[in-house]
Amino acid sequence: MSTGETGDAEVDARVATALAGLGVAHEVLAIDPAFADTAQFCERYGIPLERSANTIVVGSKKEPRQYAACVVLATTRLDVNHTVRKVMGVSRLSFATAEETRALTGMMIGGVTVFALPADMPIYVDARVMAPDWIILGGGSRSTKVKATPEVLRRLPNTQIVEGLALDAAGGGAPSSGA
Repeated sequence: MSTGETGDAEVDARVATALAGLGVAHEVLAIDPAFADTAQFCERYGIPLERSANTIVVGSKKEPRQYAACVVLATTRLDVNHTVRKVMGVSRLSFATAEETRALTGMMIGGVTVFALPADMPIYVDARVMAPDWIILGGGSRSTKVKATPEVLRRLPNTQIVEGLALDAAGGGAPSSGA
């Protein structure tokens, strides 16, 4: 077993434990890792983009670095320069690199999930994510996704629902990328 597979098994176990403890019905979907990125996943598996939510790790630029995970619908883009910066109380902010994300979470881009984050990492959820009756979230690895009601997000520690965390993607820029 490669180091990546060992890490994925560890993350999968953390995700399963977290989900079991939240008391919300959910389904873990096994997917082809080649289709883990949101647009490809939705097209391949017939999931509407407006039901898919991405978890994106951001970090402050000044030391000591502060990190947070943001959850936004795939049809929107994270307002990292305004709302996220304000909610985190930092002056400068950027998206975490794939390497930073892996080091912080043990997860690869395309599989990042809120269900296996470090216990002290804040989670900010765009209010629009809470509207559908079900959503798809990353599963912790590029070979799984989680289908659940948005209520699952309210039950996570360190979670805050934030109005305006994301902007309409049609307002300029590409939809958010992430898990």
